[in-house]
Amino acid sequence: MIETPAETISKPRRGKAAAVMVAAGILLSRLSGLIRERFFAHYLGTSLAADAYRAAFRVPNMLQNLLGEGVLSASFIPVYARLRAEGNKEEASKLAEAVFALLALVASIIIALGILCAPLLVNLLVPGFHGEKRDLTIALIRIVFPGTGLLVFSAWCIGVLNSHGRFFLSYASAVMMNVAMIAALVWQGGFRGQGTVSLAYAISWATVVGAILQFGVQAPTVYSCLRPLRGHLDPRSVHVAAVVAAFVPVFISRGVFQISGFIDLQIASFLPKGNVLLTYAQTLYMLPVSLFGMSVSAAELPAMSSAIGTDSEIAATLRSRLSSGLEKISFFVVPSAVAFLALGNVVASTLFRTGKFTEQDVLFVWAALAGSGIGLLAQTMGRLYSSTFYALRDTRTPLRFALVRVVLTLSLGYVCALPLPRALGIDSNWGVAGLTASAGIAGWVEFVLLRRGLQARIGHVKFSASRVLKLWASALIAAALSLLLERILPLRSAILRGLVVLIPFGAVYLTITHLLGVSGAISSVLARLGLKRS
Repeated sequence: MIETPAETISKPRRGKAAAVMVAAGILLSRLSGLIRERFFAHYLGTSLAADAYRAAFRVPNMLQNLLGEGVLSASFIPVYARLRAEGNKEEASKLAEAVFALLALVASIIIALGILCAPLLVNLLVPGFHGEKRDLTIALIRIVFPGTGLLVFSAWCIGVLNSHGRFFLSYASAVMMNVAMIAALVWQGGFRGQGTVSLAYAISWATVVGAILQFGVQAPTVYSCLRPLRGHLDPRSVHVAAVVAAFVPVFISRGVFQISGFIDLQIASFLPKGNVLLTYAQTLYMLPVSLFGMSVSAAELPAMSSAIGTDSEIAATLRSRLSSGLEKISFFVVPSAVAFLALGNVVASTLFRTGKFTEQDVLFVWAALAGSGIGLLAQTMGRLYSSTFYALRDTRTPLRFALVRVVLTLSLGYVCALPLPRALGIDSNWGVAGLTASAGIAGWVEFVLLRRGLQARIGHVKFSASRVLKLWASALIAAALSLLLERILPLRSAILRGLVVLIPFGAVYLTITHLLGVSGAISSVLARLGLKRS
């Protein structure tokens, strides 16, 4: 069929609108997450209870990451979206029901094992914890483990909703958990004046309540997308088999990544405040990854998976969408990386410098952010390359490259986090920067492998090196001017200093990129905010 001009115009608009809705949903959830983190920092700081809760939440969080959004995006969405694109909606609904049932079975088994084996998990994953900290971590794991199981079902909802173009709700639903945790912190810490251990128990139960609410707000819309539900599960369906076949290598890939993350947790547990400091840094680091990497990747995966035609036509579609997505990601992620490197102390102080969170803690978090900034661009662009492989039903190639990244991360991370600070005679907590920097270096290696591997499949993907250099130059100039402004106007208030330094940084960056003629700079910002039609 020959495409009409109207269709030609509407498809890019739908793609941009999808990215905007994903970004809006993620932005809302991340902003509420930052507010939650500020309350957490105020009431618990880097205390023993804070360290125990962070470890307790990360251990069962393995379940969500192994069975959750990333895995389902790679295995479920390509098959489900293709069925809908071909007009086979009844089969698509049957597939969604079968996948939900399989997830429920696997998640239930893992939750039961996690609760029973909590002491073993703590011994294995945070061997540096002893005494009261270890006992508290075990107790908190047993509380939060069932809640994270419900987050797996929320990830299933995201897969269904994204395939139906319902992007905002799927990502904004995470606000419910943040609201529940904030309420628990304010009630128990502010009004009742409870100690840090009691607060850790309170927010653990709030995590479970939040998970229930997060799934609950999505369930009615998911039901409307799938109805009428048949209730006839056919696990032997060819489509279910396709999802399972894709699920296994991605599950292994996620498993390898989780092993990497938990070895980082093991290493950090030997640092006095390593685990909790690393978590604070990751909260900030994941903001641009989610807003600008995940939003574009999540919006593009259903569209890429729905591409039909000859192999050359599909390849051309993927090249076009990939090139456009890379431009969007780099425009926003480059200044984020520069901000972490040059202004990370201002960012951390603005959000966390309150109550029990000290100025020394700010410096350690800045160091971890600076390490993260090294590989921020590579890791966010790598997400889009991986999504393109998944759209091609190729889950094994990203797995091989992920293994390379994990080996590099672990070997470099150990050396930089533990022996190096001792050799330099500095505070061992600086080792958190070694962990994040090593992950950044490994991220660049993985990105190069992904790019070469994909171009061998679909041909050369347009990506302007000169454009990226202009972005880096603009961000560095903006950072230099912001640092000068901070020096000229010394302000005691952390929040006021953040506003005075960070807002001009963004404004100067946008102005310089516009003057340098970076294609679509201002328009891209306005489009992402939904203020301009393209």
